[in-house]
Amino acid sequence: MSGRVGLGTIVREWGRIGCVGFGGPPAHIALLRDLCVTRRGWLSDREFEDGVAVTNLLPGPASTQLAILCAWRLRGAVGAVVGGVCFIVPGLLVILALAVLFLADDAPAWVTGAAAGAGAAVPAVALHAAWGLIPGSFRGVGAARVARARWGLYLLLGAVAAAVTGPWLVLVLVAAGLVEVAVRAPGRAANWPVVLALPAAGGGLGAVAWVAAKVGALSYGGGFVIIPLMRQDAVHTYGWMTDAQFLNAVALGQITPGPVVQTVAVVGYAAAGLGGGLLAAFVAFAPSFVMVIAGGPRLSRLREDGRAQAFLTGAGAAAIGAIAGSAVPLAWSLHEPWQFVLLGLAALWLLALRRGVVSALVAAGVVGALVPLL
Repeated sequence: MSGRVGLGTIVREWGRIGCVGFGGPPAHIALLRDLCVTRRGWLSDREFEDGVAVTNLLPGPASTQLAILCAWRLRGAVGAVVGGVCFIVPGLLVILALAVLFLADDAPAWVTGAAAGAGAAVPAVALHAAWGLIPGSFRGVGAARVARARWGLYLLLGAVAAAVTGPWLVLVLVAAGLVEVAVRAPGRAANWPVVLALPAAGGGLGAVAWVAAKVGALSYGGGFVIIPLMRQDAVHTYGWMTDAQFLNAVALGQITPGPVVQTVAVVGYAAAGLGGGLLAAFVAFAPSFVMVIAGGPRLSRLREDGRAQAFLTGAGAAAIGAIAGSAVPLAWSLHEPWQFVLLGLAALWLLALRRGVVSALVAAGVVGALVPLL
């Protein structure tokens, strides 16, 4: 397959998806499928579905890894790097530009109001993200009553951990995965990076890199699962941001194109300026490139690995619970009465009317921008 597609084509097509990829992983997958399978016929349906399955088994941002994997299949390692960078960079530039505006000390009142309005909708977005992941995860458990009971327990433990335990959430995710491995595929246990639960000593760029490494390694079940981990480090451990500013960062990650994991760039910017933002993005995304390029043809065998499947079943359920549980501390960060009204309206828009996330955040931001003018 290497050499079938020119690098210029990869730059153009992956860059286009990076510019218009609003809506998170479902939108990215749909755009990649339309490009690689439907319009261009570069990949078969089976090849694309295998890619989706494999990247969901890897730690890290799955839709970004899928973009890298599709480009790798067309043009090898060089194509993977070019495609992945073109997919990531448009949204990264936009989110860093917005971070400069929204996190400025002398930001205009309408800007801070817009940030507070969009931030008010974020807890509802977290619940919406979790709700969308539940059906697929539950179907993967199987029909056995005991297996479904374990799934429910993992979900509950993840929610409680995200709501109350801060950085130790990762231990719950790993424990849920390992328990499921022990039940479904007993044998040699995987060597999962439990040490990532610990905060780094000190601060500065080393701390930024450590936080970003955790983000890149632990986003099972979608980028939102890393929100409680980032909040603990950014707000409480290092004090880089206030709770309100962190809500702004999450909102920016949702309304910009590209992967939600780019929220870490805003955290890096708050910690150490543009250099910190770029470092955080590089550290968070670099493992995805390494895993896809180094794994290469061996990745297809991961789909048949019983231990990997079992681990994802347990850790994935706990991750979904964590996404839902993150709504509690996020909502607790709100202060103004009008923000709670916006939160209720956003929940109605997303969960009852089943409308889009971007429209909810933009509308909440517009209302927030108008509040200081009233």
